[in-house]
Amino acid sequence: MRYVMFSSEAGARVGALVGEDTVVDLTAALPAVRTMRDVIAGGDVLQSEIEAAIAGASGRPLGAVDLLSPLPDPGKVICLGLNYADHAKEGGNELPGYPALFMRGATSLIGPGAPMIVPTASDKLDYEAELAIVIGTECRHVMEEEAGAVIFGYTIFNDGSVRDYQRRSTQWTAGKNFDGTGAVGPWIVTADELPAGAAGIGIRSRLNGAIMQNSNTAHMIFSVPRTIAILSEVMTLQPGDLIATGTPEGVGYARKPPVFLRPGDEIAIEIDGIGTLTNPVAAERAPA
Repeated sequence: MRYVMFSSEAGARVGALVGEDTVVDLTAALPAVRTMRDVIAGGDVLQSEIEAAIAGASGRPLGAVDLLSPLPDPGKVICLGLNYADHAKEGGNELPGYPALFMRGATSLIGPGAPMIVPTASDKLDYEAELAIVIGTECRHVMEEEAGAVIFGYTIFNDGSVRDYQRRSTQWTAGKNFDGTGAVGPWIVTADELPAGAAGIGIRSRLNGAIMQNSNTAHMIFSVPRTIAILSEVMTLQPGDLIATGTPEGVGYARKPPVFLRPGDEIAIEIDGIGTLTNPVAAERAPA
């Protein structure tokens, strides 16, 4: 199943993408479904109700729907850095024995089609194609072999990074939290639609149509199950938490010459089995 959030005259709605191009309004069909968190927390009982509602409902064309971030209010947003060996090498970094971890705040996040913002403070906004895990079950101390049971689904993340600010300290928080730099979407695909642990699927970025990154989740240093086991050793993972699993090689700062996002660009992240997350790039508006 693919779940979306979209705007309507009545406000934000939860929808199900049926086939390739039809969106069914689940909020209209099931009044208890007001947010994506309702879907995530609803479990198998709600999933059965959703399937029944879809079977008897008409939809609207995907192209006529204004998509929002599929998870506009994530709980924790936990990100891995240097999780692909070739990406670590292109930046001159040693391969990590333990994942590089950082957090993102909600104000840094945007949805599909919304502009990624080049801040007034820097012209070094970079792209990062990433698979993101959506946690579905509260959990702690999860074994790798049991990690699949706590995953609700997956989405696409563009971990836009302001590189000079990222390097101002050993902690990456500043460079990873500028407003409007982290894109999420276009929808959440439930875990049963992908291989176990989302292993072995292609991941790419395209800048103005040109391929910049082209890799596969099989090249992760820390797999999806291993990542969940590591994180749940440290903290309780909760429904609606988002885990970004790192980016492969081909990012802009490591190119010669470097390639950074500029106003007027279009950046698209593709992950096989999920879809494509596309965002224009715009300059930050000057303060009034």
